[in-house]
Amino acid sequence: MPRGSRGGAEPGLGMADTIKLDVTGGIARVTLARPDVRNAFNAGVIAELHAVFTRINAADDVRAIVLSGEGTVFCGGADVKWMRESLDLSVEANTIDAERMSDMFRAIDNCAHPVIGRIHGAALGGGAGLAAVCDIAIAGDEAIFGFTEVKLGIIPAVISPFVLAKIGPSHARALFLTGERFGAERALQIGLVHRVVPAAELDAAVDAALAEIRTAGPRAVSAAKLLVRRVGDATYHETRALTSEAIANQRVTPEGQEGLRAFLERRKASFAE
Repeated sequence: MPRGSRGGAEPGLGMADTIKLDVTGGIARVTLARPDVRNAFNAGVIAELHAVFTRINAADDVRAIVLSGEGTVFCGGADVKWMRESLDLSVEANTIDAERMSDMFRAIDNCAHPVIGRIHGAALGGGAGLAAVCDIAIAGDEAIFGFTEVKLGIIPAVISPFVLAKIGPSHARALFLTGERFGAERALQIGLVHRVVPAAELDAAVDAALAEIRTAGPRAVSAAKLLVRRVGDATYHETRALTSEAIANQRVTPEGQEGLRAFLERRKASFAE
């Protein structure tokens, strides 16, 4: 390994030590599995999460993904040892590290399947970034959030595109600049999470979200997720053609035909579980 860089072995596809992947009944459960260090990020975790979501993205038999953390917290941010190592890195090596992390967040954000975040304990720094890339973020009422990077003399740069898309620049200004920690109710108010429940009811709330997804057409769900991103990135004039093409293409698919026929015939669609 060249001086001034960090690396590691090529991660296994979901079977590595730091990430657990279980796919059962069309639900992929991705679990950060470093509870001894609050499921903190390091180079290995970043590479493995990227690999796992790349694999899941290509899987036709996955209906939804649940992203969670083992132990007492969801994700406490960056690993202290990893941060200590960064003190000796050049600007170039730090840039490479950051680009790899950005690619990981992008892989989750762009995943074709809906991602449900099961957030408990704490989601700080990059952990709050993970909450931002979840399509449905459900938090326990005890959860603590924070974009705490400025407390360490750095900035939440890599996660900023994803966080701003979720909470907007006004809330980002207040929270990025202070680095303050805040509770689940405030996270709900600013749109970082979508639902807050008592900690004991977190699994039930995740299961309820999964149950809703299971009643929808899988391809329609993926198309709807893509639509949100494409419309959000388009100009007003571009959206006319984009949205018209999107609905026309979906209507003529077997799934679209089945869903409409089932509605008109007052029966359950074949894709609904």
